[in-house]
Amino acid sequence: MKKKVTMQDIADRLNISKNSVSQALRGKEGVSEETRERIKRVAEEMGYQYPGARKKKKQGRTGNIGLIASDLTFSLKNFFGEIYLSIEKEVVKRGMNLHIQSVNQEQKEQLILPSFIENKMVDGILILSHISTEYINKVISTGIPTILVDHHHPNIHADAVLTNNRFGAYLAVQHLIELNHRDIAFVGNVEYSPSYEERYEGYLLALREYGIEPNEEFIFKNAEEKEELILQYIKQLERQPTAWFCVNDALGFLVNSCLRQQGIQVPDQASICSYGNGQLSKISTPKTTTVDIDLELYGKRAVELLFWRMENKNEPFQEILLSSKLIKRESTAFAPKRS
Repeated sequence: MKKKVTMQDIADRLNISKNSVSQALRGKEGVSEETRERIKRVAEEMGYQYPGARKKKKQGRTGNIGLIASDLTFSLKNFFGEIYLSIEKEVVKRGMNLHIQSVNQEQKEQLILPSFIENKMVDGILILSHISTEYINKVISTGIPTILVDHHHPNIHADAVLTNNRFGAYLAVQHLIELNHRDIAFVGNVEYSPSYEERYEGYLLALREYGIEPNEEFIFKNAEEKEELILQYIKQLERQPTAWFCVNDALGFLVNSCLRQQGIQVPDQASICSYGNGQLSKISTPKTTTVDIDLELYGKRAVELLFWRMENKNEPFQEILLSSKLIKRESTAFAPKRS
């Protein structure tokens, strides 16, 4: 009979304490993320099974959950990294193992699924952000319960956990309008994801409700997160807006930097609002007013919905919409008076 792998076996392999292994595998604090990932990888290689998984695994179940995302999504650690950690904590709490894999461009284009999905080695799947509609539908076609996190599409029939992008953007733009701004720019690539398209819709909704005609010159709908492109856009404007709404914190950070390069002071001459309340909004000078998303709740609700779906496979699909709130910081102020 094959010898059961223990935490001590893993500790011996890595030459660390059993306590460190226990902390890592149970999702507790006390070890670095790098060490935690190394322990989990070795545990999986050695065939370690979590005690809770053996107790709670139902007949016909693998005791595993899969988490996939594009390699670009996994690189956005400030946002999706926090959601991932929340998902991991919730899955382990339920006595299950979490298998993670990124999907690169070639795999996406050729519709190559991770082996743990292709071979049905997981009981449920969580997909972070968007990959492609065709790829996600290939995952769903396996019949494994699947939850989308921060993504949805009319042609994808699956449960989803989302943030209320329209209302969040509305709150940000409303805040700018209440500070007497009328020339408000929009910055974001609306084709990148439905979330950004929805934030654009929230921007337009706020302008419309306050009787402000959108100025096409101030709408940068295909903005990439590249400093030279943002700087080029600002330079070519004949007239500068007094406020900027950016669909994420990275763009807010870049707009701030580029405005300063042009000698435009934030917030005295231009205000900035962004979306996400990530690290970049907190280290920017001045700190950026932003729309906050509860990332831990995001992960928790996604896992809750997945476990419900695993028990209720024939129920109608659901979309859970999480509310967001505006965090007011130093990057916004009353609009300067036009001379």
